[in-house]
Amino acid sequence: MTGPSSLLERRARLLGPNVSTFYDEPVHIVKGEGVWLWDADGRKYLDCYNNVPHVGHCNPRVVEAISRQAATLNTHTRYLHEGILEYVERLTGTFDDPLSTAILTCTGSEANDVALRMAEAVTGRRGIIASDFTYHGNTSLVSQLSRSNVPGVGNSDWVRFVPAPDSYRPLGGEAGMAHARAFADAVGEQIEALKKTEHGFAGLILCPFFVNEGFPALPEGWLKPAIDVVRREGGIFIADEVQPGFGRIGSHMWGHQRQAIVPDVVTLGKPMANGHPVGGVVTSPDIMSAFRNSFRYFNTFGGNPVSCAAAMAVLEELEDKDLVSNARAVGDYAQARLRDLAQKYDFIGDTRGSGLIFGAEMVLNPATKEPAIDFTDRVVNEMRRRGIILSKLGRHKNTLKIRPPMPFGTEHADLLFETLDDVLASTPLHHG
Repeated sequence: MTGPSSLLERRARLLGPNVSTFYDEPVHIVKGEGVWLWDADGRKYLDCYNNVPHVGHCNPRVVEAISRQAATLNTHTRYLHEGILEYVERLTGTFDDPLSTAILTCTGSEANDVALRMAEAVTGRRGIIASDFTYHGNTSLVSQLSRSNVPGVGNSDWVRFVPAPDSYRPLGGEAGMAHARAFADAVGEQIEALKKTEHGFAGLILCPFFVNEGFPALPEGWLKPAIDVVRREGGIFIADEVQPGFGRIGSHMWGHQRQAIVPDVVTLGKPMANGHPVGGVVTSPDIMSAFRNSFRYFNTFGGNPVSCAAAMAVLEELEDKDLVSNARAVGDYAQARLRDLAQKYDFIGDTRGSGLIFGAEMVLNPATKEPAIDFTDRVVNEMRRRGIILSKLGRHKNTLKIRPPMPFGTEHADLLFETLDDVLASTPLHHG
C-alpha cells in the first residue's frame, strides 16, 4: 500500500507545490458510505465536515441515477432533452416567486461568474459589494471577491467590501437589529463609493448564512435593511447558497428564506448533485432574459443528462427521507450538546449554528474574546487522530466548522461530542 509520504511526494511532482491538504497528518481516504469514510489502512472516520456528499457518501439513489443515465445518453443542451427541464422545474419549485428560471453550470464558481454578469446585464453597471471575509469561487472574475483567500493577481477596483457580520463581536457594539442597521449603513457607504467610480453600483453578493465568516447568529429579518438599501439604489441582491442551501440549515430549504427575503439571483454549487460536478443560477424570467440578450452563454457540460439525473436524485432523496427535518432535529440536539460543553469549558466563548452546520468559537480569555487560534487548530488535528473529521473557519480561524452530510443522526452526534469533550479536556489551551 502506498504510504502518505509517498503520495505527498507524487502530488508535489505531478500536481505542483502547495496543493492543499487537511490536517498535520493528511488522510488517505479510499472509501465512503453514508456519514462514514475509510482510509487506506481500513480505519473508519465519522465525517462531520463534507457537504459535497449532501445526502451521504455513495448514496445508492444517486449512484443508480448516474449509472442508468450514463448507460443511456450523455450530451449537451444544444440537443433537446427532458432531464434538464424536469430538474429545473422541480428545483425552482422550492423557491419563491419570481425565481422560476435557471442556468446549470459545473461549479459554484461558474455560477457566481454568471451571476455577476447578470448584475451587469440588468443594471448596465459593474460595481459589486461583498463581505470582507468571504469566498465565492476561483474564476479570474469571482476570485476578486475573496478576502479569505485573496488572489495575487487581477484588478478588483470594481469591488468594495463591508465588514462581515459577527454576532459575538457585533459591528457598533450592539447585537440584533442595531447590528443589522450598522451593516446596512456600511453597505450604503460602499454604494456611494462605487457611484463615484466608472463602475457604478450593480449589486451585493452574500452568503445569506455567512458560513465562511463563521455563521454568526442573526435574527430573522437581519438582512432586510441592507437589501432595502441595495434595491433603493437600483442594485440587485445575489444570494450564494452553495453552503446553506438544500435544507442544510434545517429551518428552511434556503438560507435566504430564513431571512424572509427573496433575492434577485441565487447561486448553487457543491451539494447540488452529491459530488457530481453541478452548479446553477436561479433567477427571475426578466433577469434571465436580460442576461441571455446581453451575453451569449453556453456551457458544454452544464445541464448534461447525467448531471441532471444526479441532481434530481438528490432532491428526491431529500424529500423521501425528510432530511431537512432531520437536519433541524439533529441540529437542535447538537446545539444543546454544544451549550453543555460551553458550561464546562470557559475557553468556549460562543456556540452557534442551525441545522447541520454548527460550531463553537474558542477564545483564550472569555472577557477579552481573544481568539484561541493555535488551540483550535490542535483540537481539529486531535479530533482527526481520534477518527472525527471536522475543520475550522471564521476571520480568526478559531471557530469549529461542523457540517456533516444530511443523514447525520443523533447517534453520530453523540460520538462526535463524546470525543470532542475528551479532546477538549486533554488539550492544553496554551501550547508547550
